[in-house]
Amino acid sequence: MSLFRPTHLKRVIFFVLIDIFISIFTLFLAYYLRFNFDFPETFIEGYLVAILYLVPLKIASFLYFKIYLVAWRFFSLPDAINLLKAHLLAYSVFAILFLSLSDVLFPRSVIIIDFFLSYIIISSFRISKRIFIENSPKSINRALIIGANPRATNIIKSSLSSDIDFQVVSIFEDDQNLIGTYFNNVKVYPLSDLKKIIELEKIESALIAKEYEPSDLDAIYEALSLFGVNDVKLIKFFEDEKIRDISIEDLLARKPKDLDSSLIESFAKNKKVLITGAGGSIGSEICRQLQAFGAKELILVDNNEYNLYKIDEELEISHRCKMLSILEEKRMDEIFCEYRPDIVIHAAAYKHVPLCEENIYSAIENNIFGSKIVIDLSIKYGIKKVVIISTDKAVRPTNIMGATKRVVELYAQNIDSKGSEIVAVRFGNVLGSSGSVVPKFKRLIESNKNLCVTHPDITRYFMLIPEACQLVLQASALARGGELFILDMGEPVKIVDLAKKMLKLYKKESELKIEFTGLRAGEKLYEELLIDESEQKTRYESIHVARATKFDISNLRIYLKRL
Repeated sequence: MSLFRPTHLKRVIFFVLIDIFISIFTLFLAYYLRFNFDFPETFIEGYLVAILYLVPLKIASFLYFKIYLVAWRFFSLPDAINLLKAHLLAYSVFAILFLSLSDVLFPRSVIIIDFFLSYIIISSFRISKRIFIENSPKSINRALIIGANPRATNIIKSSLSSDIDFQVVSIFEDDQNLIGTYFNNVKVYPLSDLKKIIELEKIESALIAKEYEPSDLDAIYEALSLFGVNDVKLIKFFEDEKIRDISIEDLLARKPKDLDSSLIESFAKNKKVLITGAGGSIGSEICRQLQAFGAKELILVDNNEYNLYKIDEELEISHRCKMLSILEEKRMDEIFCEYRPDIVIHAAAYKHVPLCEENIYSAIENNIFGSKIVIDLSIKYGIKKVVIISTDKAVRPTNIMGATKRVVELYAQNIDSKGSEIVAVRFGNVLGSSGSVVPKFKRLIESNKNLCVTHPDITRYFMLIPEACQLVLQASALARGGELFILDMGEPVKIVDLAKKMLKLYKKESELKIEFTGLRAGEKLYEELLIDESEQKTRYESIHVARATKFDISNLRIYLKRL
């Protein structure tokens, strides 16, 4: 019923009435205590007149100190201090007005007694709901926190006030200086005690409040799972969701340690950049990174209307959206002529191996001839930097997609660039890109379908899209023309292990199975990032540069004409 639905006005009225009742009662009790529980009739008039003075003064003082704006369940120490100040103000004014101006008989010691009684009872009533909530039995998950830090403190406070469905009973930390201490009355244990405390406290959930490398986080997740804790969450206070489920990206992503923001900024700041494939997974993230690093203007080229619309809505810096295929040479020429970008980043390509195998001519036309148009126009208009996004599938290619990418690498390395610095950046799979294995597995699991893996030994490299795109820009900043940069993708991951991990994360291990379907046409068991061991190191361990492969460009042009 709407009558009992809590509102701000109803809360104020409720507490005003309660405070009036308590004030009348404490003043009466103060008289009884003053006269040893024998209230003389001669003081009744003073008692009644005091109520008429003191009660309105207290209500007005409480309003002045915003006592009635405090939610009952969140009454805290600062609020108790404000309540004390409100009492001091009310009783001081009362003493001046009533005792100085009134001839009514009134014992002055009653003021002091009533002051303490009123403050103790009103503050006790205010904090009663919070005490009841924090000490009442809760039918919620008993949880532990890993990481003794301010995040943990905030989560414990939220747990005590029932803002979250967890009852935090222990904290774990690997910092020896914190072990044995208490955070909000919750003890900090060493990580070596995980199993013992989980069994002793009947832990159901774990909240990870500390930043870990993916490999370390994976080890902690596996240990928790082994000890029977399958509900594992991350606390991220700088994200929209403060507490979120742990994801496969958190456990597998390779996070480079040598990202150089200042170098990337010097490359992008105040530059006009044209990005092909700007609506794709890589292209759109490149746009976001260029915006973050201070690019002046972006020219977004893509033939997918919806993808272009999405990144257009997201960007806040000056940008132009051009909806066309990179094969439309005349229109591409007009765009280059009109905008004269400082940098061109070519990310447009058909990338899905099975589709390229079924549509060979389209793959060749788009990936090779489209790339050739972009490179040739960049040279024609004297673009300072041209960055070609390549792939690990270009190494000893066994499929059409990889072969087309390798041809583009050779073309970029051997053409007369006439002053344009043309480079290619090669990397492996990125987590979460459109059509990649992780989103595919997520869709299958959410649809309650078995996961399909082509081979039990197939492996792939993985990196988060933002980190990969930042490294692309970083490598581009290092370029002097003709290089083939290779990003260190970390250790390859078995796809079957990834599938098992995702089933565990979704708690579907017992319901869903992994089915092996056999390698698809052109698919490798494992991908390579290098053709040979001739790569050179840069000053960044995450970026290597391969020795240029010499190829007679005239022969390459003849070959392309035949296609």
